[in-house]
Amino acid sequence: MPRSEPPSWASGGKVVKVDRVEWLYMPEYSTAAAALGNGEVDWWEAAPPDLVPLLAANADIRVEKTDPLGSTTMLRFNHLHPPFNDVKMRQAVLAVTDQAEFMSTLAGDPANWNLCASYFTCGTPMASDAGTQALTGKRDFDKAKRLIAEAGYKGEKIVVLDAVDTPTAHAHGLVVFDLLKKLGLNAELATSDWGTLVIRRASKRPVEEGGWSIFGTGWTGIETLDPSADLPLATNGNAAWFGWPSDDELEGLRTEWLKTNDSEARQEIAVKIQLRAFETLPYIPTGQWSPVTAYRKNIKGIIIAPALFMWNVEKT
Repeated sequence: MPRSEPPSWASGGKVVKVDRVEWLYMPEYSTAAAALGNGEVDWWEAAPPDLVPLLAANADIRVEKTDPLGSTTMLRFNHLHPPFNDVKMRQAVLAVTDQAEFMSTLAGDPANWNLCASYFTCGTPMASDAGTQALTGKRDFDKAKRLIAEAGYKGEKIVVLDAVDTPTAHAHGLVVFDLLKKLGLNAELATSDWGTLVIRRASKRPVEEGGWSIFGTGWTGIETLDPSADLPLATNGNAAWFGWPSDDELEGLRTEWLKTNDSEARQEIAVKIQLRAFETLPYIPTGQWSPVTAYRKNIKGIIIAPALFMWNVEKT
């Protein structure tokens, strides 16, 4: 029995108003857009940014931003194997990372995204500009090439994972692959669907044995609010999220944050965490954007939240 109160994200009254939901997978975006436009389907969970103008022009379709906090995006390294097991190689990529390039490729119109150099969701309590000059300053290819030389890069193959059916992964894969080639690195773009990518990213083997080097991904803003939820910020080695960074100092700061109850003290620790993250680079933040959902106007009651819920939705 649902509560007798209005729905509120994942809480409140969870009232089911339809008898059946069919969740369909349409990997080809133009097919999905045509199906929504023709009324063959009612709701497109996450419409790709480049098709949003087309969908919005249809009088029978409503397009809305899905998450009031937006989504944060990042470049994730494999810390186990060359070349990105060397921090100087990660710093070289940081030196040429331009968030505007990643965000415009992913989300187009600047109205759909903003620069966010913090390791925590911008506009929330733990976000700060501590250490962000490493990301917001002028891009420096000469510095990047010096770092690559200092790292002793020997031409090791760099495999960039690219999922063509997932906008965030695809846009990041294309942009970072181009950057790596401009730096003269031996980069290879491993193009696949998202299902294949997630299988490959779980491999801890070297690239010659089916492993990987770098990929782009995104999180809902609520997942990167603070050190307790920011999964890719964990640096506990083999137990960490895919990429498996290891840094005892950063882990110690995360533990200190978790054990502290005072909000101001937590903000101070979050600053230290961010400063250390910019030194060791478990990942590189690439911006914050607003994913959108699209549905036909005879669908009512959709809850705009960090996740999409099926309760309270009805078809008229």
